[in-house]
Amino acid sequence: MARQIILLTVVVSFVFTVNRNGTTTANFLEIDIGSSATAMGGAYVSVVDDVSAVFWNPAGLSNVTGNEVMFMYQPWIIGIDHVFVGAAVKAPSIGTFALSLNFMNYGDEAVTTVAAQEGTGELYAANDYSIGLSFARKIVNWFSFGVSAKLISSSIWHMKASAAAVDLGVIINSKFLVPNEDRTKGLKIGMSISNYGSRMRYDGIDLLNPIDITDDHGNFENVPGIFKTESWELPLLFRIGISFQPVATDRQNLIVALDALHPNNNTESINIGTEYEFIQPGVASYFLRAGYKGKYMVDSEYGLTFGGGIKMRFVGNQNVIIDYSYKTMGRLGNVHLYTVGLEF
Repeated sequence: MARQIILLTVVVSFVFTVNRNGTTTANFLEIDIGSSATAMGGAYVSVVDDVSAVFWNPAGLSNVTGNEVMFMYQPWIIGIDHVFVGAAVKAPSIGTFALSLNFMNYGDEAVTTVAAQEGTGELYAANDYSIGLSFARKIVNWFSFGVSAKLISSSIWHMKASAAAVDLGVIINSKFLVPNEDRTKGLKIGMSISNYGSRMRYDGIDLLNPIDITDDHGNFENVPGIFKTESWELPLLFRIGISFQPVATDRQNLIVALDALHPNNNTESINIGTEYEFIQPGVASYFLRAGYKGKYMVDSEYGLTFGGGIKMRFVGNQNVIIDYSYKTMGRLGNVHLYTVGLEF
């Protein structure tokens, strides 16, 4: 009998898998940053080497060769706009510092009430943003460490919530699959933990509500009252990934990457991506990228991703980078993402 109970318990646990969808706030912190990473299906924790590392893995900032600025625009679903701006500065013998702004604008909506269901004529706005300060350093030539500290804010009309969080990450350049004895082009291992921080709770004048604390409608008819909202966790995310370059020459590079994700508000999943680079020495590099996001995620709306880009080289080690990506999101539609960067 005991065996039957144990077997039934195991079967039930698999059939009725419990996930935590909708149990965190500030979920804009989970939306991919950067066209190159998005085109590779988000398999980027061991690949990242630009300012977008502040999102994927702060240790990747250690691979920034000079100073860099990045701007990203992503027209998100149902008219939402997503913008990212980041800048990194290389401090010789110290490390790389970066500042970033991740902003989500939900647009203006009409204010409605029970009495004015078609609208009162007023509009309200909602937006989320995070401001981050990051640092990364190569401890040795094969091991990099990075950390980000960020302030997070969310507002809906007259209500606001805020939190503080940190991101941590490492990148290891292993000795496996090393072509031409160049360890930077061998098998890389990346790990990061994102959004480890305090809870968020909304507060503001929209929660004020006069109440009557007696039944006789006497002197206590309009006592000021306030609704107390619950506090919510941030979307904590652990990433671990590998990447390697089966092709690494003076004219061509090919990267293959795979990431495994463990979030606190969804099921585990795998991202797969690849990037092909053709190099025109002294002129430009051309990129083609493709990937698959959300493999094995239960009820995933994600799928195929692809994109491309160009890095144009100018005199004085100045480079202009233009990238584009396209991401399928099932019933939510498809998303285009545009990124422009400057290296100097």
